[in-house]
Amino acid sequence: MQKQKKVPQRKCIVCQTRDAKKGLIRVVKNKENEIFLDPTGRANGRGAYVCANQECMTKAIKSKALNRAFRTDVDDQVYEHLLSQLEKLEEKAGE
Repeated sequence: MQKQKKVPQRKCIVCQTRDAKKGLIRVVKNKENEIFLDPTGRANGRGAYVCANQECMTKAIKSKALNRAFRTDVDDQVYEHLLSQLEKLEEKAGE
């Protein structure tokens, strides 16, 4: 009888739903205060997880969820950049 591997669980900072780590997108703030999407889930820095859909990302923009997660002010330009990065990732997944 084989042992089952544990699937790492993470919680979306917007809708508070738990899902497998691979089912969510990681947003990272590194030491240079750059904020970006990390599709690999391995980039250095503080990470926050958001559902991999545009609904949760737009809710994160409205509620300023990343401001609370990273304990800093996040510019609206950064939120727009994250939204465009998410759209590109969704397009690649759809191909």
